[in-house]
Amino acid sequence: MPERARKASSQKLPGKPVSASRTDMVEVVLPQDVNVFGNILGGRVMHLVDIAAAITAHRHCRSMCVTASVDHIDFRNPIRMGELIILKASLNRAFHTSMEIGVKVFSEDVLSGQKKHTTSAYVTFVALDENREPKPVPPVICQTAEDRRRFREALVRRKYRLAHRASKH
Repeated sequence: MPERARKASSQKLPGKPVSASRTDMVEVVLPQDVNVFGNILGGRVMHLVDIAAAITAHRHCRSMCVTASVDHIDFRNPIRMGELIILKASLNRAFHTSMEIGVKVFSEDVLSGQKKHTTSAYVTFVALDENREPKPVPPVICQTAEDRRRFREALVRRKYRLAHRASKH
């Protein structure tokens, strides 16, 4: 579908509020999830980030989606075996066929209740139709000041991603 037609058709879709697709996940960090230091494996965190973001993408567009990119991931604090890993995913912005989802990860000590921000990531998904071709996604409706801030900042990150991708070719 030509870009102009894609833009026109995506504008016909009714918007959806950020709150309609928000995703919260919680798991206990078990022995098979940790390294020799007793901290959760970075790959396990990335796996859970991708799942939480995918659920948010699916909820927003109600179609199949694929991961298109993951911005860098910073591991700020370790998550220890036996602690909870909490993932909060939220749609930042919907573009034509893609969506940026922000995921924040926290640890929670089950005995003290202390929570720490451990990881943040931005994941881009593309919605696919029944032929596995990109399809338009509904626009996002920002309801809060936080939604609007994240919406604005997502455009800056998208421009960076597109410029970075263009420089690789």
